[in-house]
This record gives sequence, C-alpha cells and structure tokens, in this order.
Amino acid sequence: MEHSKIAIVIGTKAELIKCFPIMLELQKRKLDYWFVHTGQHPLGKACEEFGIKKPDFILSPEPKISTKFWSKINKFSIFWFLSMILKVKLILKKIKPRYVIYHGDTMSTATASIGSSKLFNPNKNWKNVHLESGLRSGSLWEPFPEEISRRISDKFSDILLAVSNLTEDNLKRFYKKDIIKIGNTIVDSANYIHRKIKGIEKKESYVLINIHRHEHLRKKENLQKIVEIINSIKTKGIWPLHENTKYHLIKYNLFDKINLNKIKITPLKNYFEFINLLANCKYLIADGGSIQEESLIFKKPCLILRNITERQEGLGTGLNFLTMNIEEGKQIIEKMEKGIKIKNFENPYGKWGVSKKIVERLLE
Repeated sequence: MEHSKIAIVIGTKAELIKCFPIMLELQKRKLDYWFVHTGQHPLGKACEEFGIKKPDFILSPEPKISTKFWSKINKFSIFWFLSMILKVKLILKKIKPRYVIYHGDTMSTATASIGSSKLFNPNKNWKNVHLESGLRSGSLWEPFPEEISRRISDKFSDILLAVSNLTEDNLKRFYKKDIIKIGNTIVDSANYIHRKIKGIEKKESYVLINIHRHEHLRKKENLQKIVEIINSIKTKGIWPLHENTKYHLIKYNLFDKINLNKIKITPLKNYFEFINLLANCKYLIADGGSIQEESLIFKKPCLILRNITERQEGLGTGLNFLTMNIEEGKQIIEKMEKGIKIKNFENPYGKWGVSKKIVERLLE
C-alpha cells in the first residue's frame, strides 16, 4: 500500500468522529497514513465500529473510563499537556510526514498544533493542518478550555480549514495564512452513519438530552438551572449520561431532582446508536458543540443551554435556540413541544463530500 505521508493526531472520541471519514477516504484510495493517538479518550472500540485501523502510536495510556480529566484543569492535566507537546514533536521527527492533521478544540488538538509547529520544529518540512478552524464564541471562558484550545491551534497551524463563511471571516481578520473554506466533516460522519443504520427507527416520540460542558459541571448553579429547564418537558426524554455529568449531578445533590418518571437515564451510546436517536427524536436539549451541527443535518429543533455559542450559524436557521434563562428555556421547550415549522435552508457547514475535498487538496 502506498503511503500518503499524512499523520492524523487524535485524542478524543469527538475528534475521531469528525476525522474517520478522512481516514476512510484514504483507505478507499489504498493510501496508508499514520494514526497518532494521544490517549485522552479510549478509542479502540470506536475504531472497529468505524472501520478504520487502530492507532499506529499511542502516546499515553488510554483511560479505562470515558475521559482522562473529568472536567478538571489541575497539575496532572497541565503536566500531561506539556509532556504531550514533546511526545508529538518526537514522533513527527521520527516519521517525517508531509502533512500533520488535527481536529477541533481539545487539549489534544492544542498539543498537536504546538508540537508540530515551527516553534518546536524550526526546520520542519511538513505543513500542520487545523480541521474545523475559525470557530469563536467571543469569550475565553465559554466554552472552557475549548475556546482557548481552538485559538492556540489556529495560531500555530500552517493551513486553516474553515467550516463556514463566518469562520472563514473570523480567521481572515487575524491571520494571513493559507485559509480554506471547505465545510465540516461532521456532515460526512453523520450521513455515513445514518445511511448505515437507515430503516432502524424509533416508533415513540421522545426528546434527546445531552449535557456535558465543563463550564456547567464546575458550577452547581448552572446544573440547577439545567435540571429545572429539562424537567419542564412534556414528551418522554432520553438522556445518555456522561460519567462526569452524573458524578457532578450526584455531588451537587441534583441527580435525585431529575424527573425520572419522564426522563429515562441511559449509559452513553456509541455514535451509531446516538445518530439513530438523534435522527428520530422530536427535538434536542443540549449544551455541546457538534450536536448543534448534527441538529441542522437532520433538521431537528435544538435548545442550546449556554450563554454563548461558537457555532452561531445555526441561530439563523430557526432550528437552534440559545439560552440559560430558566423561563426562556421553558418557553422554548413549550414551543418545540407544539412543533416548529422548519424553514428551507442551506446547511452552512456544507454538503456530503467534505472529507473527499480535504484529501484531494492535500494530495495535490
């Protein structure tokens, strides 16, 4: 098999979800690539599910639970961050790639961008590429630390792949680099999985709930508001619960305040199960980032429980609603319960085929 000379550095499941279509595209062309895993999340099972190879290099032991850090910035996470920069540098020096790709806004993304940059490799002969660049919330603290990670990654990258007109404009205001508006690979990921599971439908009406933001888990007041808003749903709710979210709900004595007669708590779902739930739900209540994009793909109304969002494109579609105000949140839920007329709109994150465009661009 010919080698593409492309190294893909991934640390979390969310990064893998948005990168596996690129890996599949390379495999389809019978081109090998280096898969470098920082070890931030366990990824082995997901690799099997997506049909991609296991990592060629694992830079730190994978955690046995879903994540290494449990929403904490402490001495351990800072030491891991700094050590990972050095490990990324050393592995790239060994393999000598043509391109280094990393995605998004995690600690792994920031370490990959710095470790592959000219700062640590003044004589490097590769280009480092930031997928999903240009997202901005306008506040360093929401979402935290993601907003900081994405700004670091944009700063230290050679090529910035913007997902929309807005993100392209954000980048052009600050950087004179190779900025390419190419779309978001989540369009490929979600559609690929949905096609695989097409025909598996849920007959009952339900709301899909997804809460895990670090800035909420650190503040009891925020989680109190979220629980009160979620308890106002009339339709049955399904809430696949992150381990760190459950930990903090119990810690703040809020878990028992969830209306369990109406809301079914389940373990986390794999991406196939999650997309099946999302594609067939009545509406969404969430605080994450990618789910805002997925709501547009499947045209599902989504209440975003945050003060600000870096994915502002969805707010103009009539499908995404942003608030942390309890009364406003309840009013939006009431509106979604009655049913929202969905307007025709063009997905701001592009159409299926983004990953193919990225691979073709890098292989030019």
